[in-house]
Amino acid sequence: MTAKRTADTGTSPAATTPAASSADHGSAAASSAASPATASAEHPVALPERLREFLAGDPLADVSGSGAPVEVRAPFSGELLGTFAGCTADDVAVRARAARIAGRAWADRPVRERAAVVLRLHTLIRSHEELILDVIQAENGKARLHAYDEVLDAYNVCRYTGVTASRVLRARSRRGAIPGLTTTRIDRSALGVVGFISPWNYPLSLGATDLLAALVAGNAVVHKPDSATPLSSVLVRRLAIRAGLPADVWQLVPGEVAEVGESLLDHVDGLSFTGSTCAGRGIAAEAAARLLPTVLELGGKNPMIVCADADIDAAVAGAVRGSFSSSGQLCLSMERIYVVRPLYEEFCTRFAAATRALTLGAAFDHSAEVGTLSSAAQFDRVQEHIVDAVAAGARVLAGGRARPDLGPFFFEPTVLVDVPESAQLCREETFGPVVAVSAVDSEDEAVLAANDTPYGLNASVFSGSRRHGMAVARRLEAGMVNVDEAFAAAWGSIDAPSGGWKDSGLGHRHGPEGLLQFTRTRTIAHQALVPLAPGGRLSPARFQQVMTGALDVMRALRMG
Repeated sequence: MTAKRTADTGTSPAATTPAASSADHGSAAASSAASPATASAEHPVALPERLREFLAGDPLADVSGSGAPVEVRAPFSGELLGTFAGCTADDVAVRARAARIAGRAWADRPVRERAAVVLRLHTLIRSHEELILDVIQAENGKARLHAYDEVLDAYNVCRYTGVTASRVLRARSRRGAIPGLTTTRIDRSALGVVGFISPWNYPLSLGATDLLAALVAGNAVVHKPDSATPLSSVLVRRLAIRAGLPADVWQLVPGEVAEVGESLLDHVDGLSFTGSTCAGRGIAAEAAARLLPTVLELGGKNPMIVCADADIDAAVAGAVRGSFSSSGQLCLSMERIYVVRPLYEEFCTRFAAATRALTLGAAFDHSAEVGTLSSAAQFDRVQEHIVDAVAAGARVLAGGRARPDLGPFFFEPTVLVDVPESAQLCREETFGPVVAVSAVDSEDEAVLAANDTPYGLNASVFSGSRRHGMAVARRLEAGMVNVDEAFAAAWGSIDAPSGGWKDSGLGHRHGPEGLLQFTRTRTIAHQALVPLAPGGRLSPARFQQVMTGALDVMRALRMG
């Protein structure tokens, strides 16, 4: 079930103001909330046979606890995919204890054995690739190509972690206090049990394979996937167990945050959280009170800069990918685009045309280029931001409308211009298929505008010159900056750390840093022949003289 944009969609701000279609969506959303079966009948999307077989095996039994029932529904249509009993604080405590017991034996295994598990998992993901894509789409609603982005990331994480873990985690020699007398080595131990709280928007990348680094580092994991999207985690955990992971080492505890959150913090030795900045601040405060090592990936209001020497074709294509992948429900998405004035009109015309040409719909194949928003809450936020911007004087160049004819949460990819700085769309994370394009008089103005945000997660620069683009990139206050790409270049560079500046988070994914952050460092030093202290014929005065001279020689020889 897909729909192609008509040529005139979004050309008139009056016609595309969301208020004009909000009544239609309101009735559709109300119908969905009151009678999901009716919504499903109105928007039929046939589930692939392999997905029906997977669901028939009651995969949600793997996550059921002792709490209230939780429904998992397909955003495409509202169809019920399954029900499970949410976890409670007591469930978390029981599963954390099981993880801790199993984790001791897991940590004692050589790194190469733990790494071999994720390399075997790579092979199993490959053999189940189509089912994994089905599951991601069914519980999240994104287009298949964007679901495949998650599978690509899974391959990358499995390969990199499996191949590099032994090298990154091995004990290393360091220069001793006195060369020749002091032998110093550092080794690393797992934290113990690491808690993961993962979001709904990338249920495979963030809800399953993100925690592989912690496992390979020797930790057990107690994992709270979002209650709306637990199926991807269930499926990959099952594959990991087939690959050799002890089942108790990876515990799943989906449930209400108010019910399981504090209990999770009480039973882990480290924490990884992906979500909003507001929620992250609360998590960080609770973790700090417990002195828990914490990794946070939080919100973003990511900018893209189109320089005067940019290739327009490449910039437009990058803007489409960067703004509308996963219906904009991506922490790395472009939400603000700054274009130098000589290119502004042409860029806007071509970007709007490319946006209107996108195919929007629900399909378990590659016939749809953009899927649905994942929930009523996301839909309402997108609509609110567009209504607010238009009321403040913004113009809609493309999109701007709900599509209840396709499903309860479908919203057209939207391009706006003339958005005032006071609008919510300029200051707050929208997390939907909406982007604001602004003209700037110079790159300096673009850099100032791009950095004028409390966030600093991802950014993008398009320039016809690699050297020029890199120079602009170094001026941007973001943990990841892509030149001539939107987000895939930095995120896909798996050997390099990814993480945010400012209010966008703490810690890193990927690279050696992504493995080491789930370990504790131990320094072991052996002193030979004489102690590092006065003694015998070495009086305190002579000790002072000898040590000062020795350290001066080390400085002269530039010994670190």
